Formats: sequence, C-alpha cells, structure tokens
Amino acid sequence: RLFDLDPDLLPLFQYNCKQFASPQECLSAPEFLDHIRKVMLVIDAAVSHLENLSYLEEYLCNLGKKHQAVGVKVESFSTVGESLLYMLEKCLGTAFSPDMREAWSKLYGAVVKAMRRGWETLPEGD
Repeated sequence: RLFDLDPDLLPLFQYNCKQFASPQECLSAPEFLDHIRKVMLVIDAAVSHLENLSYLEEYLCNLGKKHQAVGVKVESFSTVGESLLYMLEKCLGTAFSPDMREAWSKLYGAVVKAMRRGWETLPEGD
C-alpha cells in the first residue's frame, strides 16, 4: 500500500547501495522485510508504553534523526500511517471499528510527533 500511495518513497529504500527497479522487488527483499519488522517493534514498544510514551522520547527522537539523515521527509510519515491503518483494517475486518481507528491514529501520531523532534534538533556546533 505504501508505494501505491507514494511511489516516490521507493528510492529511499536502498540497501547496500542497491536501487530497486520496482516496488515488488523492494517488497520481497530480505532487508526491506527486516525494516518492516523494526517498524513493527517500534509500534509494539509504543503500545507497551502507552501510559508513558515519554519513556520512548529519546529513542524516537534519535530514530527521527536517522530517518532525516537518509533523506526521509517528515511528510512521508503520514503515508506510512495511512498504510498502517489500511493494513489494520484489512487484517481485522469489521473488528476495526471507528474508535479503534481513532486510537491507532492517535498512537501513531504520538510516535511521529516524537520522531519529528529529530528533524527539529540541530546537530551540535550549528
């Protein structure tokens, strides 16, 4: 769904300097699947620390810095969020209620808000 919504994101996923020729090639790459696992671990950590997301603040800020360093734009995270909600809806079907959608949107928004601080923090010496 991610590359359907924004094909311009494909070039950001390069592993060992390899540019993927198509979304399908990227989606089947072991490195991309590992990246998806890492994304889901971040989501899992956010769910696990739902009552105290500030616990993850420094980690998420640093994660934002890493994404900025490889050329990811903050705006791209809205596409990732939309893809996450789409996946949840497809997997959960009718169990994915409007309240559940809102809760997931809020959680994802809080994660992105913390990651945004990585873009806003200037490197030392600047």
